Amino acid sequence: MRFGVVTLFPEWVEQLTSVGVLERASQNGLISVTGFNPRDHATDNHRSVDDRPFGGGPGMLMQVDTTEAAIIKAREALPNAPVVYLSPQGRALNQPLVQELARLPELILLAGRYEGIDERLVDEHVDLEVSLGDYVLSGGELGAMVLIDAVSRMVPGVLGDQASAEQDSFAAHWLDCPHFTRPVDYRGNTVPEVLRSGHHGRIEAWRLQQSLERSWDRRPDLFERKRLTTTELSMINEHLSTLEKASTTRDGKNDEEPDY
Repeated sequence: MRFGVVTLFPEWVEQLTSVGVLERASQNGLISVTGFNPRDHATDNHRSVDDRPFGGGPGMLMQVDTTEAAIIKAREALPNAPVVYLSPQGRALNQPLVQELARLPELILLAGRYEGIDERLVDEHVDLEVSLGDYVLSGGELGAMVLIDAVSRMVPGVLGDQASAEQDSFAAHWLDCPHFTRPVDYRGNTVPEVLRSGHHGRIEAWRLQQSLERSWDRRPDLFERKRLTTTELSMINEHLSTLEKASTTRDGKNDEEPDY
């Protein structure tokens, strides 16, 4: 998987492949990250890459000509890559989109700065806009690096065990289940017995139950976008029954008891 990033800070995004999982992936030829700097195409003495927006207002915009020249340079290096613009107006980055992008051989990521880029660049060159969430960053570089990391994890061979990616949170739509390692007992807090049982069927059922319960308690919106299987529905009904009993117990406690 090859990534090209149009950015004023190419040395920053290229550092992604100097540590950890992505360093190993880069050394093994599984991914590459190359920056394309609009400033390389500036022609004035100050190497200007920004200008004031028409209509007034605070902030600056990345210039059309230098940014376009960097995009064209990236397209020459990655001729089959769609251009993805990191933008608050874009499609929300989630695991299904990550998996969709991971099926491509190469991507060009456009990292805006200041107040963004000239809209004519979006119309002419951008194939997809992607947002990390409903907040604003100083530039698109962090968004580009998050996307690169998430997509790279899906590339076969990048992780030591591909099942790690397949079992991550959201890979199966739900939040991930709790995980434990040695020692079994840590300050009186023990690893659940089911995980020590060696019974794979019980372990998988427990993990699914925990994933569903966490998703219900922390991200109920996930249930709006997925039709539950019979097993999942049964597990959620069991969880709701437990919550209802706990609520009833709290509401019906002795009024003389102190309420801490």
